[in-house]
Amino acid sequence: MSARHFLSLMDCTPQELNSLVRRGIELKELRERGVLFEPLKNRVLGMIFEKASTRTRLSFEAGMIQLGGQAIFLSPRDTQLGRGEPISDSAIVMSRMLDAVMIRTFAHSTLTDFAAHSSVPVINGLSDDLHPCQLLADMQTFHEHRGSIAGKTVAWVGDGNNMCNTYIEAAIQFDFQLKVACPEGYEPDAALLAQAGDRVQVTRDPREAAAGAHLISTDVWASMGQEDEVAARLATFRPYQVDRALLDCAAEDVLFMHCLPAHRGEEISEDLLDDPRSVAWDQAENRLHVQKALLEFLVEPAYHHA
Repeated sequence: MSARHFLSLMDCTPQELNSLVRRGIELKELRERGVLFEPLKNRVLGMIFEKASTRTRLSFEAGMIQLGGQAIFLSPRDTQLGRGEPISDSAIVMSRMLDAVMIRTFAHSTLTDFAAHSSVPVINGLSDDLHPCQLLADMQTFHEHRGSIAGKTVAWVGDGNNMCNTYIEAAIQFDFQLKVACPEGYEPDAALLAQAGDRVQVTRDPREAAAGAHLISTDVWASMGQEDEVAARLATFRPYQVDRALLDCAAEDVLFMHCLPAHRGEEISEDLLDDPRSVAWDQAENRLHVQKALLEFLVEPAYHHA
């Protein structure tokens, strides 16, 4: 049986994604009640990091431990991946020793190459193209506060980056309308926009995107690997700061999300995370719970079929 991978939201059906969100909520309740639940006892997750991380490492490592398993952290300094061993060779060997692999990387092709040669599930912990685990957490957070997101309107304000791309996939899979406000030249992936059709609109005006939105989300203006562009980006994106006035343009019950880390005074106003409409802390915590649901979904069946 070939392993099931999670490189993109498109790797699951809408039904599977919704059940992962519901399962994340259940696992959160179990943890809050102090119930010991260890379906992944003796399972080992390998975590390969080419990019630094706080939330991704903590959530996968703590999640694996809470499910009764273990996680091994591998930085580029610790592996042959950083020294020119072909990704395919690393994948063959590592997947013979591990039960799943999570990779946080720059080039999305690193993930697809690894997954093509891996006999165990591979999870995208972030690539330059996509960040699907974060979107699962965002969807769980919305569901907890407002119920189903189907038919609702979401605004993305800022850079058409990997997070924005994944919001486009989410619009398709979770059935909501997405309005993207970004400067010219910073649009999300054209192929994804084409795939989404009239589900996604791109505008230059943040207020237009925010109008009637039930959820507004943003991200830093310069991501890892774009440090040399910071000054130019700060000038270009200045009109795209999300502040309380922008939330006031949205639906009355709007929620604000940010995948963090946030640069206060740049993509968000200094006070925005303190606004009662912000659910960024719940959103960050939910990485833990929904990724536990994902690990359970991907790893447990493989164990039963072994």
